[in-house]
Amino acid sequence: MSEPAFTVVDIGGTTLRVARYDPVAGVLGDVRRIPTAGMARHPGAPVPLSQQRVLDQLSELLAAALPRHGSSAVAVAFAGPVTADGRVLAAPTIWGGRGEPLPLAALLEQRLGVPVAVVNDITAAVWRYADPDATGEQFCLLTVSSGIGGKVFRSGEVLLDADGHGGEFGHWTCDRSPDAPLCDCGGRGHLGAVASGRAMEAAVRAAARADPAGYAGSRLAQVAADPERPDNAALVEAIRAGDAFATAVLRTGLVHLASAVTSLFTAIGVRRFVVMGGFALAVGPLYARYLTEEVARLGCFGLTEAEVQRMVVLGVPDDDHGLIGAGRLLAARTGVRQAVAL
Repeated sequence: MSEPAFTVVDIGGTTLRVARYDPVAGVLGDVRRIPTAGMARHPGAPVPLSQQRVLDQLSELLAAALPRHGSSAVAVAFAGPVTADGRVLAAPTIWGGRGEPLPLAALLEQRLGVPVAVVNDITAAVWRYADPDATGEQFCLLTVSSGIGGKVFRSGEVLLDADGHGGEFGHWTCDRSPDAPLCDCGGRGHLGAVASGRAMEAAVRAAARADPAGYAGSRLAQVAADPERPDNAALVEAIRAGDAFATAVLRTGLVHLASAVTSLFTAIGVRRFVVMGGFALAVGPLYARYLTEEVARLGCFGLTEAEVQRMVVLGVPDDDHGLIGAGRLLAARTGVRQAVAL
């Protein structure tokens, strides 16, 4: 009898990745990347047309991949809110406007003739770190990149309602001042607008304007003399080099993220936070260290200092979270014995 295999997809605004996943070994194979056939390639296209293009693209790729992979099922990690039955409610980075809900799982099953699971990309990523056999396991996956997201895993499932709501930490209002930064969603003072990688880039430029002497003496100024020019690459380099000016900017955002962490602990007792995302992983261990320091400063009622110090860990520094997580989720749903989680 042949070993089980799945075909897994991770689709974002610019790139679509498809791969073969071996749930027994826990490894990916035949990983292929292509540009997503959405608004990045076809700017200005109506939402229904972009939806059709993406559906056709996925159908064609998967129809070719299934026999090549010897696959019995498909899992898709999708960058947008997804309901429990695999309907995509919105995809701002893929087809822009909200449009009508797209029953992606059902449409792909009709075209391919195999079971298809469609979940939010962060929901999929959670499963990379989950142990479905660990009764009562609980943790939160936080992603810090151009925005901020997060999902909680508890006792074998990701905590979401049937319409996909839950874990939108990036849209928690943490700054109620009238001039708080605008979020991409149009709201003001959301966590993603003050603590994401994109927010940090805006914050360091604002800090440079407010304190030109401090900026001039920083490592950042060696890279970008113009205070309007430092980007995240320069900011990350300066933080990793121990630059006080850059580190202070990072901490302004981490104060708010730490507040979200302590609130979640206080509400439901989550004591393990896995941090991933391009910005956080680029900063590296210092990101986890500084976030932990802010959490400790705020305090977690009932925990010792040693317990607080163990709360935050970094995720694996690669971009396979959605693919591996989608495969692990599918294995859990189909009862396939899995390799140990990464």
